[in-house]
Amino acid sequence: MKSINIPKLKIGNLETKIPIIQGGMGVGISLSSLASAVANEGGIGVIATVGIGMLEKDFYTDFLQAEERALRREIRKARKLSNGIIGANIMVALTHFDRIVKTVVEEKVDIVFLSAGLPLTVPLTMTLKKLIESNIKVVPKVSSARAGNIIFKRWDERFNYIPDGLVIEGPLSGGHQGFKKEQLNNPDYALENLLPQALEMVKFWEDKYGKKIPVIAAGGIFTGNDIYKFMKMGASGVKMGTRFVATYECDADEKFKQAYINCKKEDIVIIDSPVGIPARVIRNKFIDDVNKGIKKPFKCPLRCLRTCKYPETPYCIAYALTNAKLGHLENGFAFIGAKGYRIKEITTVKKLINDLMTEYKEAAEESELQKGEDKVNIA
Repeated sequence: MKSINIPKLKIGNLETKIPIIQGGMGVGISLSSLASAVANEGGIGVIATVGIGMLEKDFYTDFLQAEERALRREIRKARKLSNGIIGANIMVALTHFDRIVKTVVEEKVDIVFLSAGLPLTVPLTMTLKKLIESNIKVVPKVSSARAGNIIFKRWDERFNYIPDGLVIEGPLSGGHQGFKKEQLNNPDYALENLLPQALEMVKFWEDKYGKKIPVIAAGGIFTGNDIYKFMKMGASGVKMGTRFVATYECDADEKFKQAYINCKKEDIVIIDSPVGIPARVIRNKFIDDVNKGIKKPFKCPLRCLRTCKYPETPYCIAYALTNAKLGHLENGFAFIGAKGYRIKEITTVKKLINDLMTEYKEAAEESELQKGEDKVNIA
């Protein structure tokens, strides 16, 4: 049996040792501690920018300054802790998107992942031009090949430039979903079907620009076997969020992590988020109260998401998620992926990645053995 090599993920001039991107998890779940730990193991560590300033003392008096200050601090801390690849996740739906982009450009992150919306309007694309000119790699996250193609086409027309990669995320991910409720359990929208469509779409742009555009699979990837499966299908790498929550390095409170350990399959439910889309969470009393029509009081310093109808919403999701991050789950709740109930212990990032890569090699070896048996049978 030949030795199994772990494939590297290449995004432009960036190259990882392992094909894993740690998902950017807000509010405050993936900051400098988690991102630097993943980067140190050869993956791409990602700081989530949404709601990053909510624990600053002046958050309710100077929202934008609080967000920028906290983001700069976390990027600089991650740089001190790691020489690896550090990225930032930015939600396109943020009302202060341009200020966040300006900050990550000034702090010189290696890569930016764009989520929660399509970066198409003129103001957004002009802001994104700053990332391109700074040689920061830009990778949008989408839930369909069609959405990805719209982005590629618009950037091609406006910049004569296309994204450096594409994340295609299926409906088993944690948190906010890029799908309607009725699509979440529809096999047509499974990642196994979405990935080939994304690969086919990207091929056109690879031929036009004469370069490799990595497609990263995300949403429900839990084991090394899953990683092997989707890379065998053509993905250049994977993005994983839920698996990294139950690590010592994760920036969430221990009570938040314990909620994952205690979680049963039936505890994972889909809710209607105040921002107008479905979200996957761990059900608790807070969720039950909201479902009963109980309104949770809050004050909004600045409508942080364009899609949030804050005068009508029963609670502030950013405030609820911040409470959860701090371990105050009676006043909030945790996002989680569909397979999160399978997590049974808190571990280190190093051990988790070692286990995933061992599983990957075992899956690859089993595949090679099967090929050999098939050849013998044919003969």
